Amino acid sequence: MNARVAKHNQGRGARYTRGRRPVAIVHVERKRSQVLALRREAAIKALPRKAKLALGIEAVLA
Repeated sequence: MNARVAKHNQGRGARYTRGRRPVAIVHVERKRSQVLALRREAAIKALPRKAKLALGIEAVLA
């Protein structure tokens, strides 16, 4: 995970993050597969602000 963040911050990660540096990890959950992880990511993005704050995702929302 740290290697991915470093790659994004060096501008070698996803094109989306190149113009939005520095990136930081604000929440981590372990999932059994990438499909489940992407589904959870989409679910978190769809949560209302209060629910995200309950997860401890304050840094992004501030």
